[in-house]
Amino acid sequence: MATGKAGIRPDEWLIPLLFTAAAAWLVWHLSAFTLDWAPPADQSAFDRLSAQYQRNDVTPGTSGLFGGYADIFDHVALAGVLILGAIGVARVRKSPMEQYDWTVLDRISVFIGRVAMVMIVLLVSVMLYEVMLRYIFEAPTLWANELSLWLAGFIFLMAGLYAMQQRSHIRIFLVYDLLPRNAQRVCDTISTLLILVFTFAIIWGGYGEATSQFYRWETLGTAFDPPIPATLSPAILIVITLVAIQAVSNLIRDWGREAEIHTDEFDEQEIEELRRTLGADKDA
Repeated sequence: MATGKAGIRPDEWLIPLLFTAAAAWLVWHLSAFTLDWAPPADQSAFDRLSAQYQRNDVTPGTSGLFGGYADIFDHVALAGVLILGAIGVARVRKSPMEQYDWTVLDRISVFIGRVAMVMIVLLVSVMLYEVMLRYIFEAPTLWANELSLWLAGFIFLMAGLYAMQQRSHIRIFLVYDLLPRNAQRVCDTISTLLILVFTFAIIWGGYGEATSQFYRWETLGTAFDPPIPATLSPAILIVITLVAIQAVSNLIRDWGREAEIHTDEFDEQEIEELRRTLGADKDA
């Protein structure tokens, strides 16, 4: 199906969806790569991690590739994440409502934002499925609640990175707009420095705990038993680092911009662009 200039290409939602599927498989079996590439030195810890992986293995009948724990499906998922991620970053396209020129870092942040958008649809689908089973068929699942929490955690982190790239995070401009442009640049610099200090503090205080939870593949301890602590704790450190880098990139690229006045009034240009986008999608 052909699309207009501002229409949605099929790959704009298909690639993030396939990337999410590959990443989900990879995350669920990530302990297999730990056992193959960086196994615990303590034998009891190794046996515990091995037993946990074998209990959660989706393809228990498949032998590990190269004599290890990770099988062919795990390696395909790993390759899929790398390949689909590269394609998604290269092909991500700015929507009419998105602003600013893009660097490679911006493309990464926006693609991560696209993945977060797909995950929101998956999150809502899981919740609707659980509501239907619980209240219509009176047969609730053992996994929907924990999976919803897991997805919501990743969505929260990835959406924060996208918000930083788009400058759509909460900011108070009451005094900022009254300042001359040079003073605004000083405020922007101080704000970025505070983000860097916060990032350093988070990494300094959380690195040990995050690596420990990841290395022992700590799970939630429920019937579904997802590795939420083992995955979200390292993800927090990774994403907050990307947020800090994005903040520095924003500061550099916004340095030469003219002063911008922020108001609560509707932006007629944005409304007109939104109308054109909706019109193009209807005609696609």
